[in-house]
Parts: sequence; structure tokens; C-alpha cells
Amino acid sequence: MSHVVTIKEPQAKPQVSQTQCRMRSELRGNVSSSRAYDFLYDPLFTLSSEKDHSQATLQATLVWNKLRKVPRFRTMFSNLTHYPRFSLYWDKSDPIPPFVSREWKGYEEQRREALRQLATSDPSFQMPKEVYEDPEVTGKNRYKYFERPFLPFYKQMPFTIAYSVTKTEPYTFPPASTKYPPIPSKCTVGTQTDYRDSEVQTDPYSAEYVVCQDSIPELLTLATLTWGRGLPAGQAEVEMIERAREKRAWETTLPPLTDTTQFEKRRRMMNAMERKEWAFREQEIQKLQDIRLEVLKQLLKKREENQNEVNMKKLNAQWSKLQEAKEAKVAKIQRSHVSANRKLVGKGKNVEGKLERRNIIKDYSDYASQTYGPLARLGRFPDNNSENFVVKNHFLTTYEGLVELESCLPDFVTQPRIRPLKPKAITTKAGFLKRAARMEHELAEVHKALLDKKKKVLEPKKPLRFLLRNPIPPPRLPTPTLEMSSNEEEEIEMAVIFLQKLLRGRVVQNMMFEGKEKRLELIHELRTSHALQEDERLLKKAEKQVTLALQRQRNLHEHKVLLVENHLAGLEGRALADMFDFLSKELIRLQEERRIHAFAMLAERQRRMREAEESGRRQVEQRRLREEDQIFKEVIKVHHSTVASYLEDIILSTEENTAEEQARAEIEKMVEEINDIAYEMESRRTQLQSEEIVAELVYRFLIPEVQKDFVKEKVRNAQRKHILAAHEIIHRHTDAMVREKFATEQEDEVSDTEEVTQNEENS
Repeated sequence: MSHVVTIKEPQAKPQVSQTQCRMRSELRGNVSSSRAYDFLYDPLFTLSSEKDHSQATLQATLVWNKLRKVPRFRTMFSNLTHYPRFSLYWDKSDPIPPFVSREWKGYEEQRREALRQLATSDPSFQMPKEVYEDPEVTGKNRYKYFERPFLPFYKQMPFTIAYSVTKTEPYTFPPASTKYPPIPSKCTVGTQTDYRDSEVQTDPYSAEYVVCQDSIPELLTLATLTWGRGLPAGQAEVEMIERAREKRAWETTLPPLTDTTQFEKRRRMMNAMERKEWAFREQEIQKLQDIRLEVLKQLLKKREENQNEVNMKKLNAQWSKLQEAKEAKVAKIQRSHVSANRKLVGKGKNVEGKLERRNIIKDYSDYASQTYGPLARLGRFPDNNSENFVVKNHFLTTYEGLVELESCLPDFVTQPRIRPLKPKAITTKAGFLKRAARMEHELAEVHKALLDKKKKVLEPKKPLRFLLRNPIPPPRLPTPTLEMSSNEEEEIEMAVIFLQKLLRGRVVQNMMFEGKEKRLELIHELRTSHALQEDERLLKKAEKQVTLALQRQRNLHEHKVLLVENHLAGLEGRALADMFDFLSKELIRLQEERRIHAFAMLAERQRRMREAEESGRRQVEQRRLREEDQIFKEVIKVHHSTVASYLEDIILSTEENTAEEQARAEIEKMVEEINDIAYEMESRRTQLQSEEIVAELVYRFLIPEVQKDFVKEKVRNAQRKHILAAHEIIHRHTDAMVREKFATEQEDEVSDTEEVTQNEENS
């Protein structure tokens, strides 16, 4: 958001031209009927086409409200036209939030129409369901569902006017009559504004500000924090502000870059601060990893709970299905058991299979016989001829009989007097429900729930959506055939088959003998039941009672033993259940512990990889810092040497010029003196003196100069071998030092790469 200071221009000249007045009146009169961005915000604002949408966007953009007057400080109080006091700038701030779509709303309608056409043309296409937002009738949109009532007998007042009531002295009204209701002295009147509730500002207001020159307020460092993103400030924001303050205080204590003497101190301070920042960053990364690990644990726990719930539902459904199958099978077995018992009882009554005549007297004397109560399973249905037992009466079968019967009845039968019952009071005087009524209502609800549960039919399983593969049965193996090679083998095979038949027959005999031994008492009972005398019957009855008593004792003993075994089995089952429960929990705990350990190993590996990457970056940074320090030192050295050489050249050149001038002046002076002396001597000199001067010059100047050159050449030749030896020694040591330095640099690089690869392998 661009912050612009707006200053209102003072009225310098009271005289205003007619054109200016006309322009102001026109501006005052041209009031837009709608707001600039209604086509984006208002859902009821409809544009006919995309062209109108672009035109409305252009009109909303080119408004005069975006022109800002920015004062010029140098000519702020000027009234001259060529030195204006302010400048007009176009405000680039966008009043529309970024989450509001700027596209034409007709695209969505066109898309829906295309989907409808596709749904009508293609029946397999399913129209996506439209999800409507919550209307929030009882929430923020409650005002939309209310309307001011139309009361014609009340005085209508305009919505946008609030009349002020003059204060008068209090007046005592007479008591109101009870015939007419009192009219309230105050009433609530609705108002209408130019703004919608959706346009009310929800974020705190931030005023415009101007920053003075050469000043950076501390509050501007928090300009990035907005409402909902850092504001209101919490613990993390407070810690960030404190760290920023500490860093600013630390930056003030840093030595300046211009001070070369404290350059090492500055480097140490920067290294320490960098280590501190890296440590803080590692702590933040560790916190984020812990939070992610906790979230991952919760997700895993939730997924496991959901899976357990699904498994329990499947197990319950399978158990209920098997239980129903078991009950059906038990019912079928019970029916077959009853039928078999009935057949055995019928066969026991006639063991010998003799045919007996029907004893009619016995059948009619026994009211439980087939004569009085025939069984439906034998094909007799008593209700077939029920019309034979219907009572036929003249008074009940004919209309005349009914009329005669009705005339004999009293009046209270034909004309009943019904008294309406008083409704039973279910509430108390205070208006609360009675306990009996509440209980009756709860019982009715429970009865309804039970009926719904009883009538509820389980949905059958849906058929499979896709086809199943029909398994092809394996081909049947060919039947083996045995080929006989001779008659002896055929006789042996027949003997073996005969022996098998004998063994099978013997097995069947043994089975029949065992069955006879098991049911020997029943066979004896069947054999002797019809041939016993009266005394023997009594004896058999006594034996039967003794046998029943023994069976009863045996059953009691077996029942006791069964109870003890049941108790022992229950104890064993409880112990085994506890043990299995403990083992299953231990197994789950070990699996979770291994999973968490695996996650911890992965996190540790990732942390080591990041540490290796950070260490590599740190080494690169340190190497780069060393190179920059060396480059800086070399540059400073070059600068110093350049300045020294420059000053030395200036001093030497000035000295040479000064010496040259002084020498030239002295030489000229001496030349003049020598010329004077020479001219005077030339005038006085003879031939002999001239020859003597020439000889003296040759002896004093030429010969010593030649000897001097010869001695110098001799010394130079003598020193040349020493110089060559010194050069050879110096260059040999410098070459060795250069080679050693190059080898050490290569070894350092190789060791750095090996450390990085080793860290990556360890991580």
C-alpha cells in the first residue's frame, strides 16, 4: 500500500472565475448512482456481456479519486504558475483485495448452461451437484430475513431522517384508561445507509504516515505484520522483535569498514553472530521436525483406530451372519429330532408290527384322540367344514327380523348419549410437565424405536460390479488299467479281491456286534416288554426306579464335575486371555517402538544430510571469506604501494628538477668564472705552457679513466659467477616452495571432498 501525504490547498485568492464555479457546480451535481466496484462485489449487479464488464472496469480505474496532490517542498509556498506548489500523481494502490475475482460473472453461467446441454444430450453424464453456502439465518445474515412491518395506522416516517425532540418540562399524564391499549412514546425506526454490511472494515485502521529524512523508526520494522498474520502479537512475534533489537544493537557495536586496524575484530564478531544464527536456525528446524513427528504420530494413531473400527464392523457382521446360520441349523435339527422321536414312539407302541383294529370306544372316550383333535400333519383341517356349525337365526339373517329385534331394544341402545371426556391434565399449575406424562412420552419413544429396529430389514449385499473369472476345473486323470500277463497273476488278483471282501464283511459284522452291544438293554426291553407277567413287571419297575436313581446320581455327579470343569476352564481362559492380551499389547508396543525408531532414524539421517550440506556451504563461505580477505589485503597493498610510488616519483622529480636548476646555475656561474680565467690565461700562455697542459690532461684524465674501466670489467667478471650461483639457489628454493603450496592446496581440496562424501555416507 502506497502511503501518500495529502495537503489541502489554501484559498489564496477569493476571486474565482466563472469557469471554475461552473466546473465545481458540475462536479457537485454529477453524483454517481452506484459505487465504482459494485460490478465485482454486488451479487445482484448484472452485466450483459464481457464488453460491458471491461468498460465498467475501465471506468472504475479511471476515477479522479486516485489523483493525489504531493507537495513540492522547495516551492511549497509559491503562487507562481511556473513554480507550482504541488504535483499530481496517480495512486497505484489497488482498493480491491487480491482474493476477489475480477473476471466476468457470465462465464460461470455459460459453464452451467453447457453442462446442462451436455446432460440432456448424453444420459451417462452426471450433472455435478451445486453446493450452496450456509445461509446462516441465525448468524451474520439474520438481518436479511426480516422486514419492517407495514402498519397503516402508524405515522409513517422517512427512514433517513431523525427528528430532534425539544426538551420541555415534565408533564404529568392522567392515568390511562383500561378500555384502549396505551400507545408507546418511543418507537424503533429502521435506517438505510449507502454501504452494505459486507463492506464494513474488519481489519484495524492503519493511518497514513510520513517518515522524516535520515530517520528509521523501529515501528516500521513491523510493517510486514498484518491482522491475522502476526497481529495481535504472540510469543513468537515478541521473540522475533527482541532478536531484531539485539541484532540492531550488535550492528551498532561493529567496527566500521574504514578502520583497517579493527578488521580482524569485525570478522570475529561476524563469525560469532553467524554461528549464533545457525544455532537458532537449527533449533527452529528441530522444533518443526518435532511438530511434524507429533502430527505424523497422531495421523498414524487415527488411521489405526479407523482400521480397527472397520475390522470390528466386519467381524461383527460375519459373526451375526454365522450366528443366524447356526440358529437356523439348530432349529432344523430340533425339528428333525422331534420328528424322529415321534417316529420312534410310534414304532415302540407296535414293536412286533401286528395290525390292530380301531377301538372306536377308546377313541371317543379319550378326548386327546384324533377324533376330537385331529392333527394337521395327518391331512385333517378342522376349519374346512366350519360353516356347518354356524348358527342360523331368522332375526339375524333377514331384514325383517333385524327390524323386529331393533324395535324390542330400549332407546338408550339405539340413541347413545356420548359425554365428551375431559382432557387429562398433563401439566402442573406452574406450566411444567408431570412426571407421569414425561414417563409416558419416553416410553412411547422407546416403543417406537424398538418397533423401528424390529421392522428394519438388513440390506442384502450388493452384487459385484465387475465380472468374476469362472475357474476352469482341472482335467480328470485317465483311469488306470491293469494288464494281466498270465493266469497265475489273475488267480492271485482274484484271491486278493476275495480276501478284501472277507475283511470288509468282517468289519461290517464287528460294527453290527458293537451296535448290538451298545443297545443290548434296549433290545432286552423290547423283547420282554410284552411277555412279562405282573410280578415280573413290578420287579422290572423296581429295577427301573433303581436304575433311574442311579442315573440321577450319575447325572448329579456329572453336573458337579462339569461345573468344576467349567470353573477351571473359565479361570484358564481368563488367564490365557490376560496373557494373550498382554502379548498382543507388547507386540503392538514393539511394532510402534520400531516404527518410531525408524522415523527417528529417518529424521536423524535427514538432519545429518542437512548438516553435511550446511557444513559444505559453511566451508564454501569460509573459503570465499578468506579469498575476499586476501583480495582485500592485496588491493590495500596495491593501493599503498601505488600511493608510495606516486609520492616517491613526485619527490624524486621535484628533487631532480631543483638539483638540475641549482646545478645549471652553479655551472653557468663556474663556466663564466672559468671562461674569464681561461681567456686571461690564453692571453698570457706560451707554446710551452700549452703543450704542458695537453700532456697533463692526457696523463690525469684519459689514462686513469681507461684504467678504471679495465678494473671495473675485471671485478664484474669476478663477481658474475657468484651472482649466477646466488640466482640458482634462490630460484631453486622458490620453485620448491611454489610446488609445496600447490600440493597442499590440492590436498586440502581432496580432504574437503572426502569429508563431505563421508558425512553423506554416514547420514
